[in-house]
Formats: sequence, C-alpha cells, structure tokens
Amino acid sequence: MKDLTLFVSSKCPDCPPAIEYVKNSGVDVNIVDITDSMKNLKLFLKYRDVDPYFDITKAANNVGVPTFMVGDGEKFFSFEDGMDLKKEIMKDA
Repeated sequence: MKDLTLFVSSKCPDCPPAIEYVKNSGVDVNIVDITDSMKNLKLFLKYRDVDPYFDITKAANNVGVPTFMVGDGEKFFSFEDGMDLKKEIMKDA
C-alpha cells in the first residue's frame, strides 16, 4: 500500500474526528498538522496550490483540511464519517 498522509490543523474543529478515526482505523497514516510548523504548512500548500482537487475549496476561501493524500500527491480525498479508509485508498487505483 502507498504512503497515506492526513493533513490537519489543530485550529480546525473538523479535524479531531478525522484524527480519532485514523487512530482507530488500523491503517498506518502520517498525520501532518499544518499549523505546527512552517515546514508542514509549506508541504500542504505545495499540493493544495496546484492540484485541481482543491479548486472548489480555494474558491470557497477554505483551507482544505482535513484531507488525505495518497503517495506523493497522486490522489486526495476528504474525511467523511463512516468511511472505509482501506476501500477509499484502493478506489480508482
């Protein structure tokens, strides 16, 4: 399975449920808090600023977290309550 990253912000009220879900999922996920360091923010913006996945998010003046990233920006998807993380990773693979 490819690397999986979850971009979050400690300032975002939508992120704690996603983090809790990941911790209970049994899937190895790298959690990156974009408000923890400039390095983390730049990593997120490297993808968010160019990937069409984020066009609607940016048009609505939203940040775009929590968001999962597969590999090195190969695929992005949002956290949804009740989602099956393993199936989501494999979808469209």
